[in-house]
Amino acid sequence: MTGWPEWDREKLAAAIDHTLLKPDAGREDVRKLCDEALEYRFHSVCVHGGWVPFCRGILAGSPVSISAVCGFPLGAAAPEVKAFEAARAVENGASEIDMVLQIGRLREGDEEAVREDIRQVVEAVKGGAIVKVILETGMLADDQKKTACRLAAEAGAHFVKTSTGFGPGGATAEDVRLLRAHAAPGMGVKASGGIRDLAAALRMLQAGANRLGTSSGVAILQGGAGDRPY
Repeated sequence: MTGWPEWDREKLAAAIDHTLLKPDAGREDVRKLCDEALEYRFHSVCVHGGWVPFCRGILAGSPVSISAVCGFPLGAAAPEVKAFEAARAVENGASEIDMVLQIGRLREGDEEAVREDIRQVVEAVKGGAIVKVILETGMLADDQKKTACRLAAEAGAHFVKTSTGFGPGGATAEDVRLLRAHAAPGMGVKASGGIRDLAAALRMLQAGANRLGTSSGVAILQGGAGDRPY
């Protein structure tokens, strides 16, 4: 999806994970998220695991997928806890898992711990969901981002993703280009965090992102700017 000379509404919608991760979101907020995803034909809704069954009831029979976050937003839970969380979300209807890696372990150079953390989630949902690994790029040096791409591939993950939207910074075109350059062949790159208007969305796609995580998908497709935080 790189090098778009102009945006295509259908392709853009199909690249968006329509996101609602606010802790105070209620039933009607999540219902609205799903209704918007159906109307605008977004790729998925991205929610906390507890909302997956509710979303499944609304989206059943539609092409809209359900993405569930895992170990969110800090990534510091034990690997077996993340694995259970991911597996339960898939049992309840999620087909994609967005997990936060062990940021502190990565920063201190414990590659085996980071790899094993990701591997346990991948194994827990094997055959049932794809796994996107959130790096929280605002906390990492470039060499650490490159290492994270390698470890995610070695653990069997399917995507690397920039940010939670709750950490420092957010998606940048520079980080997307770096992740695209160092992701294994066949791996996807998801840009997320602070993508609130059409120009920002297109920058990420042109830099090499396959997927966008944003709570402003409707505003983006309408060519405006959104102000809804994650």
